[in-house]
Order: sequence, then C-alpha cells, then structure tokens
Amino acid sequence: MSESGATAASRTRSRVFWIVIGLIVLYVLLDAVAQVLPPHYSPISQAESDLAVGPYGYLMALNFLNRGLLSILFVVAFLRYVDAAGGERGAYRVGVSLLGVWAVGAVVLAAFPTDVPPASPTLHGAIHLVVAIIAFLGGAFGALLISVRLGKSQGLKAARGIAVPVAVLAVLACLVVLLLPGAAPHLSNHIGGLTERVFLGLVLGWMLLVSAFALRSSGH
Repeated sequence: MSESGATAASRTRSRVFWIVIGLIVLYVLLDAVAQVLPPHYSPISQAESDLAVGPYGYLMALNFLNRGLLSILFVVAFLRYVDAAGGERGAYRVGVSLLGVWAVGAVVLAAFPTDVPPASPTLHGAIHLVVAIIAFLGGAFGALLISVRLGKSQGLKAARGIAVPVAVLAVLACLVVLLLPGAAPHLSNHIGGLTERVFLGLVLGWMLLVSAFALRSSGH
C-alpha cells in the first residue's frame, strides 16, 4: 500500500474508533433518559432490560441496537488496526468471535423483550434471558482474551496493563450477575440491577479504553 493509501486507511480506522467512542457516550445518555421516564424501574434492583418494557421501551430497544452496532464497529476497527500494525489476526480470533457474539446478542435482545415480574413468563422473555446469558459471557471473556494478547500488537502494548485488569473485573462481574440469582436470590432481588450495570459499564469502558489507546498510537 502506498504512503497516501496507508494514511487514508489510518484516518478511516481512527474515524471508526471515534464513532465507537461517540456511540458509547450515546449509550450512557439513552440509558439515563430511559431510566428517568415512566414506569421508573429501579436501577439498583431491576435489570437494564426492564427499561425496554413500558411506554418508552423503544428507547432501550434502540440502545440495544446501538450497543450491537458500536461493538461491531469496534471489532472491525480493531482488526484493521492489528493488520496495519503488522500483528496476527489469528492471535485474536477467539476473543473477537466472542465479542461478535456479544454484539449480535445485543441486536437480538432488542427484538425479544424481557419479562418484568409479576408478568407471566413468555417465549420472548425466555429467548431474551438465554441470549443475554450467552452475550454477557461473550463480552466478558472476549474482552479478556483480547486483552491478554494486546502485547502482540505494536501501539497497544501499553494498553495491556490497564485492559487486562478491567477485563478481569468484567469477567468477575459477569459471573456475579449470572450466578447471584441462584446462589442468593434475596440479595439478587435487591442489587441485581446494580451488578448488571457495573458489568455492562466495564465491558463498554474496556472498548472505550482500547479505542482511546489505538487513537493515541495512531496520532489521531
């Protein structure tokens, strides 16, 4: 690739990383807006998915789509960054595939709303639950597997020291979210929403962190 072509490709990657960061900010804003609108679900005790059920549920459904889109864009920009830095895509294959599961899962969640107690269980609620479990595991372990291999990519070696701890915390938070309802249902009923939001914040924060390091190393 010519020097001008490489410069143009670098700028395109940087723009995609900036879009990812912007969409993460948008995700937080939409989540906050949905939270303050009726029926005023508790962010501490109730899952984020409950925000997609109600008169303004379409906002959270849009945010699920947003999460899927920003995650897909992150994967695309990251792989192109690895290629440009002379890294090996193969080193990230499993981690990137798991992040793909996380991204697709977010899109599916938008189409199948959860069941909010005391509503009776439904098929779409069951699908939502299963997809959420798979997607959460994909996001947490995808971030971890990518993080431990960041040392193989020039420009992202410095990110490894921060990305790994954040990814480890995301995995631990994910396990708490998934195991707490069975291990301590009473506690889960009180803080289940908080633990889920901590987990989601860690995964999104991890993507923002890696994007920021990629932008810094690219000079953009």
